[in-house]
Amino acid sequence: MTMLSVSTLNQYYGSSHTLRGVSLEVDRGECLALMGRNGVGKTTLLQCLMGVLPVTSGQVLFDGHDITRMKPHRRAAAGIAYVPQGREIFARLTVEENLLMGMAVHSGSKASRIDPEVYELFPVLKQMLQRRGGDLSGGQQQQLAIARALLAKPKLIIFDEPTEGIQPSIIKDIERVIRLLRERGDMAILLCEQYFDFAQALADRFIVLSRGEVVAAGSQAEMGSEDVKRHLAV
Repeated sequence: MTMLSVSTLNQYYGSSHTLRGVSLEVDRGECLALMGRNGVGKTTLLQCLMGVLPVTSGQVLFDGHDITRMKPHRRAAAGIAYVPQGREIFARLTVEENLLMGMAVHSGSKASRIDPEVYELFPVLKQMLQRRGGDLSGGQQQQLAIARALLAKPKLIIFDEPTEGIQPSIIKDIERVIRLLRERGDMAILLCEQYFDFAQALADRFIVLSRGEVVAAGSQAEMGSEDVKRHLAV
């Protein structure tokens, strides 16, 4: 089942045409890797999908519904979670308070009862519940950002370069969690990444952006490692 469908999306910063007819699809139970060098429009695309940036033309369908003009908080309530580049946790709040913020899309007891599964996925967080988010290491903050997103119980989770500035041991932990989420098959995953080996280990399909447009797309079988790397080097 197609969870996210993007059709001929265009976006401008002033007179600069930043996204040029971008189309993609992500199915439930699938991980799509969005690849590309710095400055090609990856984060811009993700922010358009979250409603943070407006689109000029094109359409975004989520779970069969048109969300092209929907506000960000409504997209979150509909089941889209975003793990932003740079983590963007609340530095002055405790780890527990950060986790509770991820549950703001729920109501009643569901908004205050932290699913213990997040501690199984990221045991370090349980040990640090009363520490301020800003006191955590970069890797621990990334784990917190992912856990916060998962507590929203999303149908689609978007990762914006989750390995950026993270130590190798925690990259392995993040890879393990994303693989587990994919294997469960109950959500769609859009993984924006520059680290090819990390994306290759997780992705079912690849899409490569260059100068705001899709220059290559296909499955692992259709696009060999060298094909993807060649496009990333352009």
